[in-house]
Amino acid sequence: MNTVTAENLAKAISLLPRNQWFEYVNSRTKTKVRVLDVLLPEGPIRIARYDSAKSSLDTASEATISTQMLWRVANAIVEGIPFNLDRVLGSSYNTRSALETLLVHTREFYWCRPGRIELVRNSSKIESGHKHVIWLPNKPHELGLSMFYNSDQVVSEIPATSAVYEALVYAEAPPSDIDVNRRHLQVQIALAKIGVQIGYRTWIARPDQGFTYGGKRVGQLEGVVSGLNSEAMISGFQGAVNAAMYIDCIWFKNGTLMPAVIEVEHTTGVQSGLDRMLRLFNLLPEYRTRWVIAAPDEDRARVVQLANHPTYKKMRVKFFPYSGVDELYSFCQRRRPTRDAVTDTFLDCFMEDTVNA
Repeated sequence: MNTVTAENLAKAISLLPRNQWFEYVNSRTKTKVRVLDVLLPEGPIRIARYDSAKSSLDTASEATISTQMLWRVANAIVEGIPFNLDRVLGSSYNTRSALETLLVHTREFYWCRPGRIELVRNSSKIESGHKHVIWLPNKPHELGLSMFYNSDQVVSEIPATSAVYEALVYAEAPPSDIDVNRRHLQVQIALAKIGVQIGYRTWIARPDQGFTYGGKRVGQLEGVVSGLNSEAMISGFQGAVNAAMYIDCIWFKNGTLMPAVIEVEHTTGVQSGLDRMLRLFNLLPEYRTRWVIAAPDEDRARVVQLANHPTYKKMRVKFFPYSGVDELYSFCQRRRPTRDAVTDTFLDCFMEDTVNA
């Protein structure tokens, strides 16, 4: 299935004519917007807008659609599935309607009004739906026109869910870059807890096992491997234990499988993570596993670029965006899937093959 990135959205909007004012999708709103500049590949996008019912063109004000906003929307887009920008973005960003307007004037996005399933006590009925946007890459329309898609779909609005992390306690003085380190460790812990739910044991990099999470040292959490010397998938190969010691996360299963080797890269250290994995890769025989970079969604382009370098391409690296980690972790928290219910195919739905990107 095709996926959408902030780069895709920014590029599509950059193709819109700069001299055209676009009317908001909501006909009751007389605001108009036009594109001033798009910084490729992932934004930000600079726009101008004014309310034609209250003011003149001379009073148009400038605003910015940020890269972070583009990524939040991109992560919510699934081909052929209507989505509501207000719901995706909540009360964040005062350029929500402007972005919606620009999207539906690009070639692959339409606006629609799917029916809405309304639950009242124990019965449900279909009501007239709210305005949504839908991505239909196989039905492109003329650039610069806002097109309505007559959808017979209905939407059941499920309450938003979140991945919840406990507080972290540092054994010594907190690191200077505390937010970066906190997020890095949160992702490692999420991977360990996902592992417990689906029947994996998890190695966490040795330096990170001393932090306290939920009242326990990370190294004492359920499912966390205390040492690598007893792991046959690693210990039988000269130098492999030392090479694996500082890998952020390694999943093991049944003593005979190693489902994934994962480097968590919260900053710009993608290459250093690839180098650590490559050292281990070169010490092990070629058996089935995943070599994975988990990183912020906005780092996708950097991960794809480096993973396709001849030095690393043989690992066939997968990209595991933080949004995918949080989504899978939240699913495991809420639904508690049984171990035999989570197949390799299901797990791969949350990752992306970078060599085909």
